[in-house]
Amino acid sequence: MVKTRILVVDDEVTILRFMRANLEASGYQVLTAGDGLEALQIFEKELPDLVILDLRMPKMDGFEVCRRIREFSQIPIIVLTALENVDDKVKCFDLGADDYITKPFGRDELLARVKAVLRRTTLWDERPEPVLHFHDLVVDFASHRVTRCGQDVRLTATEYRLLSYLARNAGRVVTHEQLLEKVWGGEYVGETHLIQVAVARLRQKLGDDVKHPRFIITQFGTGYMFVKPG
Repeated sequence: MVKTRILVVDDEVTILRFMRANLEASGYQVLTAGDGLEALQIFEKELPDLVILDLRMPKMDGFEVCRRIREFSQIPIIVLTALENVDDKVKCFDLGADDYITKPFGRDELLARVKAVLRRTTLWDERPEPVLHFHDLVVDFASHRVTRCGQDVRLTATEYRLLSYLARNAGRVVTHEQLLEKVWGGEYVGETHLIQVAVARLRQKLGDDVKHPRFIITQFGTGYMFVKPG
């Protein structure tokens, strides 16, 4: 059986060893890097299934590594952030990260976050649905492909799940709680900032204007609604 490969990036040797030992004990294959430049080199050569990325590193910080990876890959990224540093979390999600772990953290939280992200990136059992057409936007649920004006829209796994859930419920308001449960998982209750950043990125990629939305309407204090075709 092929093992899931995880690239762990941190300049603190003790944290690197801690993550490697616990991930390998859980059946994952682990690659490690001590700085951002080394991480990019390993990523381009090995193409892992998941990246766990520290933000504060020498040579190249995690923000730049995340940005560069997202230029050519949608492989999930979990970032390591300092305690209660909300600005770092928001910036990372804006760059395309899928999740975060706050330092200090323990074995159980590490494994839970990894499992949650990998679960979200695995294609879930979906009901057969027709292709959604709305003006120049097309969502093909069978192939998990999104195009606008005939051009592919590159979405992360989380962004695709968000768009898919909203589109499948077109014309109905979807609450923050429903989105967190269906897109991120039950363990993310209350973390509405995840939705806000993800929706903002999705709107940007779809060319949707928040003031004059064509696709996603904000229901303030409640959630969001995808405009029903026709």
